[in-house]
Amino acid sequence: MKNWDEDLAKIMEKKLKKYKEQIDNNLTTTSNHNNDISGPITLTDYNFDETSRKYPLLVVDFWAPWCGPCKLVSPLIDQLAIELRGKAVFGKLNVDENPTVANIFGIQSIPTLIIFKNGEAIDGLMGAVPKQQLISTISRYF
Repeated sequence: MKNWDEDLAKIMEKKLKKYKEQIDNNLTTTSNHNNDISGPITLTDYNFDETSRKYPLLVVDFWAPWCGPCKLVSPLIDQLAIELRGKAVFGKLNVDENPTVANIFGIQSIPTLIIFKNGEAIDGLMGAVPKQQLISTISRYF
């Protein structure tokens, strides 16, 4: 039993180290300035809280790889991240890989976009909405 406990502790330590490295890598590739963000940030259960508080205006795309409408919205999010650079930061959170955050916000339909202002959810959109509707909704909070 002792060897099993030691093996389990080693596995847990490796996983924790991996998650810390992922968080560190994500934080070093992003900056405190919206102007430095050139595309959507990958959000996880581990970096979500800090990231949502870090940027004054954050738009989060809750998605999954198997979701057809998510595949339609994804390129729009990529475009808007560039077009609205300096005004809003965009993030993508895979709900299959990060169920904790998805559950906290009651995500039951994807794609869902939630707009955060200073770390607080203030608005959202569900489904594959047109680009102009996304811009119109997001621009209310600049």
